[in-house]
Amino acid sequence: MQKLTALIPTGNEIHNIEDVIKSVNFADEILIVDSFSTDGTYEKSLDLATNVIQRNYEYSASQKNWAIPQAKHEWILLVDADERVTSELKQEIISLLKEPKKDVVAYWIGRENHFMGQKVKYSGWRNDKVIRLFKRDYCSYEDKRVHSEIIANGKVQFLQNKLYHNTYVTFDKYIEKMNRYADWQARDYDKRTGKLTPYHFIIKPFWGFFKHYILQSGFRDGVIGLTIGYIQGYVVFIRYVKLWLLRRNLK
Repeated sequence: MQKLTALIPTGNEIHNIEDVIKSVNFADEILIVDSFSTDGTYEKSLDLATNVIQRNYEYSASQKNWAIPQAKHEWILLVDADERVTSELKQEIISLLKEPKKDVVAYWIGRENHFMGQKVKYSGWRNDKVIRLFKRDYCSYEDKRVHSEIIANGKVQFLQNKLYHNTYVTFDKYIEKMNRYADWQARDYDKRTGKLTPYHFIIKPFWGFFKHYILQSGFRDGVIGLTIGYIQGYVVFIRYVKLWLLRRNLK
């Protein structure tokens, strides 16, 4: 069986750290990359993980690309602190590593998303997937501040089982996170966005809501779907407000 490093980025994740480490306890190495947590995450990780390293946080892709080469083993399973490897996914990964396919360097893994205490079945999150199982020397994240994905130098396939994902702690924390994402997106969008017009401030936010709530059947998720739709529209609007401020050196 090929040996496996489980890589977990953390930043003030004391409420998640024990459970996420427990979910990857089948890995040969559990590597924590911590962004100088102040809530006890670092200290708890020292007790539970194989190796704990620290680095100041810039953005997700930068942090992960710094950590990936430091993994001891060729195969890496990257799991965010708010995700869990289910028993079914665990068994699938173990079986795969017993007989790895020579030409495959990475695998897409679907995510079962939960928000505000409810499983999200629609709202644009239904087919959510991420590359999380990959070979260390063949993969790295694209240099984007938000929603960066693995660039694989080789063949990529799909696993059948999903990660459990619960990004919600409190509503205020979630809005704080979305504001942070909007700020990073403003920087990503600066080079590829021309002159800002009413299209950016009115049409695009409305489209964000319409897409998630109507086209992607968010209304079938009830209040959760309505909330997701509104937040998606809000994030788009705030993204361009922050870009407008950025271009005027007002941030």
